[in-house]
Amino acid sequence: FIVFCFVVTLISITISTLISCLWRDKSIRGEFIQASYRSSAALLGIAFIQNIYGNAGMAPVMIIGSVPLYNVMAVIVLSFFKPGQNGIDRAVLKFKGIVTNPIILGIVAGLLWSAIGLPFAGIPAKAVTSIGNMATPMGLMAMGATFDLKKASAKAKPAFAATFIKLVGFVAVFLPIAVAFGFRDSELIAILVMLGSATTVSCFVMARNMGHEGVISSTTIMLTTLLSAFTLTLWLYIIKSLGLV
Repeated sequence: FIVFCFVVTLISITISTLISCLWRDKSIRGEFIQASYRSSAALLGIAFIQNIYGNAGMAPVMIIGSVPLYNVMAVIVLSFFKPGQNGIDRAVLKFKGIVTNPIILGIVAGLLWSAIGLPFAGIPAKAVTSIGNMATPMGLMAMGATFDLKKASAKAKPAFAATFIKLVGFVAVFLPIAVAFGFRDSELIAILVMLGSATTVSCFVMARNMGHEGVISSTTIMLTTLLSAFTLTLWLYIIKSLGLV
């Protein structure tokens, strides 16, 4: 299951990169690629699965296979397609841009904490939970405050294309393959969340921090967040009707 999630994520990134070549404006390619493949699996995804099953199900396992790759490739893609830059930054070739990224450092710290088996309860657990619950709403508020309707309208085509790929395209391609591999119930729901949930807010934050305009990211996040309620419900209805969950 982990290998499947990893391979599908890698293929999705490759497809997004190839599609990005259709846009003449090279400065938007990095944002387009990231917004097309990067799901909000760790935040909205887990909450979505918990509402269905009452627990996280296979979401944590799916996250192991996809989220680290999400973040590593996002750093590489955004550096490679950084506006005004020809070729990839040397710092990324030396892996400096990857290993020093706050999201990557957070993942490594969490994995080490879990592997060592340190206790995590009481006040620290409540504090981290409160911060985690606040992260997505605060990110959406910050993104909304900087949203420019004129700039978004000028780049509507790539944003709508990224939204379609994120909510419909990858699910339509890879969900039948997951069924053919024998994945059912919580495994299939986790794969659906990985493929078809809204683009994560951290796309916008990372794009801006790495020198991108952020218009494609913010527009795609807004569209996928609004529309995913309908598309995910439709996908759930389809797989439920087929008796797969």
